[in-house]
Order: sequence, then structure tokens, then C-alpha cells
Amino acid sequence: MTSIPHETSREPNPLRALTLDVLRRRTSMKWHTHPADVLPLWVAEMDVPLAEPVVRAVTEALALGDTGYPAGTAYAEALAGFAAERWGWDGLAVERTAIVPDVMLGVVEMLKLVTGPGDPVIVNPPVYPPFFPFVEHLDRRIAEAPLDADGRLDLGVLEEAYRRAVAGGGRAAHLLCSPHNPTGTVHTARELSAVAELAGRYGVRVVADEIHAPLTAAGADFVPYLSVPGAESGLSLMSASKGWNLAGLKAALAVAGPAAAADLALLPEEVGHGPSHVGVLAHTAALSEGTAWLDALLAGLDDNRRLLTALLAEHLPGVEYRPGEATYLAWLDCRALGLGEDPASVFLERGRVALNSGPDFGTGGAGHVRLNLATSPEILTEGVRRMASAVRRPASSAS
Repeated sequence: MTSIPHETSREPNPLRALTLDVLRRRTSMKWHTHPADVLPLWVAEMDVPLAEPVVRAVTEALALGDTGYPAGTAYAEALAGFAAERWGWDGLAVERTAIVPDVMLGVVEMLKLVTGPGDPVIVNPPVYPPFFPFVEHLDRRIAEAPLDADGRLDLGVLEEAYRRAVAGGGRAAHLLCSPHNPTGTVHTARELSAVAELAGRYGVRVVADEIHAPLTAAGADFVPYLSVPGAESGLSLMSASKGWNLAGLKAALAVAGPAAAADLALLPEEVGHGPSHVGVLAHTAALSEGTAWLDALLAGLDDNRRLLTALLAEHLPGVEYRPGEATYLAWLDCRALGLGEDPASVFLERGRVALNSGPDFGTGGAGHVRLNLATSPEILTEGVRRMASAVRRPASSAS
């Protein structure tokens, strides 16, 4: 499988298109949760206008009153075409896909298919916080296999977690975050092949959350889990949501490996009624017609990673930052600043900048924050300036 790197786009950088005044008119979670004096650099929403093909698809649907229930395979066909062109993977079979409401609800449905109540679900913390409550609400139990010191999968730790998970003779699953949120790690083909080999040996079913797959940095190659040898029994969740900022237009796809097709066939029909039909149209347009916009975004994110590195070196040299190979999220180690287990609370209180709290990501998250760098260079610069002011400002003078 040969991955195709993203190309230089003639489109303008969408991260530079919107001013702070325009962004503050938004009513979504990112801009509506905190008071107006707080600069929000937290939840995974991007400060961008939508790609023109997406706007056109949604506008035409509304003009037609095309707002019923989703149907057909256009979304899956668009994803298969994107995967072939972008990742050099032609193994995404449309007949082994199903539309689901979004990635996390799709994860829940896949875990229902391959595990039962009380069964363990292995995760790799620090990891996307909703993994924990979604799994527990499903009446499964979390089993941790933490990442190593470099933020990569620790195969020795993972094998031990697999061994323990199946020791009682029950079923087990591994909820794999790929690319990894919050570290931005892109798992290599070798690492994923090792995961597949271990999963096969121990009978653990892998469910891969691959929502950040379109968002790779220059020089990084995303490898779909289902493309590696031994992953035939795996299940994947994919979406255009993160790559094109479509969280409010709900739609995702569950994808089954050849040996998991029978499992996916057991998915209740009503699950496919949950996604937004307009969302399906928007995601389809993004994948099939929005790659030039995506390439412009990726170039802008590469610029912002370099900018963040420089800003931290100048204003917060005590913060350790390893630019991620994917996502638009930055995982910042703030332990040297002496701000306690939850530096985000200090940055919010003293600096009026909202970041995600590291402890929410589980083991390995204490002393860290997650910063959303999918914004303009000006807002990113102001965010780091506020963080630096919070470190300089004594706690007694905080408002």
C-alpha cells in the first residue's frame, strides 16, 4: 500500500479567513461554553469557513427540502475513493460498511457486536476522554494499556493487557485511537501489524476510531488499521467530521474487515436512521470534492505547529511540546511549570484561555493540557501570550 502525500493547494488558508469578532458570533460549544473574555482553544472545533462543496451540497439539499432519512451508498463510495487516492488503500469495500450517527455512537454499536456486559475494553491512555464514560455507560469495563514515554503504543504493555483481558475466558475488545488523540501520534504499519497479530493470538477484537485520519502533517502517512495483515476481523469508524469541521452535521461510517462482515450485518437497521441525511450529503461532498480545501488546511496546520513551537520556546520554555504527526491538537507537558495536576484550570482562571484538562485523558494526563491549534496565527499567538501571563501572575491576584 502506497500512501499519497497531500498536495500544495491553490486555495487560501482557511485558518486565516475568519476574525475573532466573526467567530464570537458562533453559538456552538467552543464559543458558547465560556464567558466572552475567555479565548477558547479547547474542544475539537476548527475556526474555519466550510469548504465550498460542502456549503453547496447543504444549500442545495435545503432548497430541495431534501431533509429526510439517509439512504444509499454514496458516502461509502466517496470514502472508498478518498482512501484509495489519499492512503493508497483499495480495500475499503462498500458492501462492508454501514452508516452510523457519529463515530462515538458507532463505537458503541461496534462494541455491542463483539463484546457483552462486563467484558473488558482496552484503551491506551492518555486518550480521548469520552472513551471512558461511553464504555462504562455500555456496561463494559475499562482496561488500560498506557502509551510509552514517547507517546507510542507499548506492545509489551498491550500484550499483557490482552492476556489479562481474556484470562477469564470471556470476550474482549481494544478501542484503538488512530491517529491518537491527544498526542497526534500516527501509528506505523509495523505497529498496527503487531497489534493485529496480538489481537489474533489472544482473540481480542479491535475497534479503531480513525476520525482524525485525514489530518496528517507533512511527511506523515496514515495507515488504515484494516489495511494491515491480520486485521481482517477488525472494525473501523471513519468520518469527514474532523477533517472538514462537520461535527454539527452528524454522520459516520462503520467499516468491517472481511472476517467481521458477519458481525456488521447484525447491526440493527434502526441505527442507520440516526445519522443526519444532510450530514451524509455534507460528508460525501467533503470526501469527493473537498480535497483542495483540505490540503490548504493541512498546510495551515503545519504552519501553526511551527508557530506554536516558536511561541512556546519564547514565552513558555518550561512547556514540553512534541508536534503531532496528525490531528489539529497539541499535547503540552506543563509539569515543569509547577501548576499542579490540572494546569488548564490555572490557565483559565489567571489567563482567561480555555484548554482541555490533561487529567480527563486518563493515566499520563496529569500536568498536561490539550490545545486546539486549528485557529488563526493571531489567535494562537494571543492564546500562548495569555498562558504565559497566567504563569507570571500570582494566584492571590487571580479574579
